[in-house]
Amino acid sequence: MKELQQLVRQLIHNQAEGQAIHTEKNMSTELGSVFYSGQYRGAQGSFRWEPQEKQVSLLMQMDGEKIAKILAVFGHKQRLDILRSVLQEPLTGPELVERLNMGTTGQLYHHIKALVGADLLIQEERGGKYTIPGHRALPLLLLLAAAADFIDTSDYLDMTEARHNAHTYLGGAHEQYDPHLLLWAVVENSILEHIHGTCSEIHIFLHLDGSITVSDNGRGIPVQALPDSELPRVQTVLTDMNRLNASASFLAPGGEKGISMPIVNALSRQLSVEIRRDNKVFQQQYRHGIPQSELLTVGRTNETGTSITFLPDRDIFSQAFEFSVLEKQAADISAFYPKLRLQVVTD
Repeated sequence: MKELQQLVRQLIHNQAEGQAIHTEKNMSTELGSVFYSGQYRGAQGSFRWEPQEKQVSLLMQMDGEKIAKILAVFGHKQRLDILRSVLQEPLTGPELVERLNMGTTGQLYHHIKALVGADLLIQEERGGKYTIPGHRALPLLLLLAAAADFIDTSDYLDMTEARHNAHTYLGGAHEQYDPHLLLWAVVENSILEHIHGTCSEIHIFLHLDGSITVSDNGRGIPVQALPDSELPRVQTVLTDMNRLNASASFLAPGGEKGISMPIVNALSRQLSVEIRRDNKVFQQQYRHGIPQSELLTVGRTNETGTSITFLPDRDIFSQAFEFSVLEKQAADISAFYPKLRLQVVTD
C-alpha cells in the first residue's frame, strides 16, 4: 500500500511538472512570433537575409532602457539623414556635408563620432568613405519600414500640440474661444472652390447636438493617394499641418497662426467628411483629429461636392454656434460673392 501511495504521489508530481512545462511553452508561444527576411541591392553590393523569427514574448522582455537608448540614436533627424544617405551609397565627410546642407564639417563629425562609436557606421580608411556595416543594413531597413507604419502618428502629435496651444490659432482668452472661427475656416475652403469656378452653392446646417455641417457642390476633395504617400489625399488635407496648400487657412483676430482644416479637425471632438466625386460617395470619421475608420466607399452618385460635419470640443469651446451669427456672416459672404448661393438651415 505504501508503495502504491508513493507511486501515485510520483505520478501526480510528474503530471504537475508536465503541466508547468506545457504552460510555460504556451506562454512563450501564445503571444506569437515575428518573421522577417529581405534583400537589398545597394552601391556596396547585394544583401540577402534568410527568414528569421523573434518570439513576441522575448521582445516584450527586452531591456527597456537599452531599447530607448537605441531609438534615441535614430530619433535625431541629422543622424538618420546620415544613415539613410550612406545606406544608398558610400560617402565621404565633405560629400555628406554638401548633400545634407550641414554647413560645417564640425557639425557633421559630432554626429559621425556617435554613429561610428555605436557600430552603425564604418570608414574605409582615414579620410575615406563611410558605409553601413553589412550586418546592420537589414535592421536599419526594418526600422525604417516600421517607422513608415507609424508615420501618421507624427500628424497626430502635431494635433495634440495644437490642442494644447489653441490660443495661437483662436486668439483671446480660453473662455472666449469662438467656435464660429472653425466654421469660417471650413467655409473658406468652399469659397476657394467658388473662386476657381467649381462651386456655386454652400449650405450650412446647424444641428441640435451642437454640431454643424458645411456642404458644397464643388469638385470634392481628391481621394487618391499622393505620390509620396499611401494615405488618401483627403486624410492628408484633414491631418497634415506641415503640407503647404493642402487646405485654405483662416486667420482669427488675435491669432498667431491660421486655422486650416487639420486645426479644425484637431479642435473638434468629432468630425466626419463625405465626398462626392468619381460617381461615388466616400466617408471617413475622425475623433480629435485621429481617423476612426479608413476612407470608405458608401454609395454611388452623379453629384460632386464635399460635406464636413464637426462638433467643436467642449473642453476648448464653452460657447455654442448662434444662428443669428451664422445668418449675418452668410449675408456678408453672399454680398461679397453675389454669384454664390449660401444658405443657413437648422434641424
